[in-house]
Amino acid sequence: MQMNETLREQQYTLARHLRDPQRHAPPPGVEARRLKVYRELFYGAIEGLLAGSFPVMRQALGEQRWHARVRDFYANYRSQTPLFTEIAEAFVDYLQGIELDAPWQLELAHYEWVEAQLYLSDAEDPAHDPAGDLLEGEPLLSCVARVLAYRWPVERIGADYQPAVAPAAPTLLLVYRDAQLKVRFARLAPLAYRLLALEQGSGRARLEALGGGVEEGLALLEGLREQGVIIGTC
Repeated sequence: MQMNETLREQQYTLARHLRDPQRHAPPPGVEARRLKVYRELFYGAIEGLLAGSFPVMRQALGEQRWHARVRDFYANYRSQTPLFTEIAEAFVDYLQGIELDAPWQLELAHYEWVEAQLYLSDAEDPAHDPAGDLLEGEPLLSCVARVLAYRWPVERIGADYQPAVAPAAPTLLLVYRDAQLKVRFARLAPLAYRLLALEQGSGRARLEALGGGVEEGLALLEGLREQGVIIGTC
């Protein structure tokens, strides 16, 4: 029992050191060269996963701020998942509890996370009628399409564009994966956003509730069906 407790404490000591070597000393008896290899290997794995999920944020923040943020996440966030595929979601959760590096950072992270989720998704659409009447039936959004609203123009932010003040109007976006498995986005007019954001009701009922023209609304819905964004009616 004593040996198990000793081993456990050694493992915790090593883990604390690998996560935050500036604050936690390494366990005794481990060669410095090996510790350096472990530190670089573990941090590199996390940083690589995040860099692949948030390439725009990395570019916008610059190398110094990016690595400082990733190191703080690595050292202080207590992830509840062992799955590498969920690290990006954990990073978005982490950003909600810190003082952000830039005011648009959390929304940009969410936008990039949605893009990655749609690209990797293996979800399947529920039973539906592909040729259903989009006015009398209930339009059904593809399982790889999302209707999103942000304060910041997240689709424009990058190394060369980093606004300090949010625009007066929100950024309304449709993000979807097309038949070629490419994730695309389109800006939405307010009426189109509200129409797609409603999750229940026939196409006609939604348009009437929003005060939109039936012919204009039907043309929008049919266009989205041609793109595969709306898959039919349920």
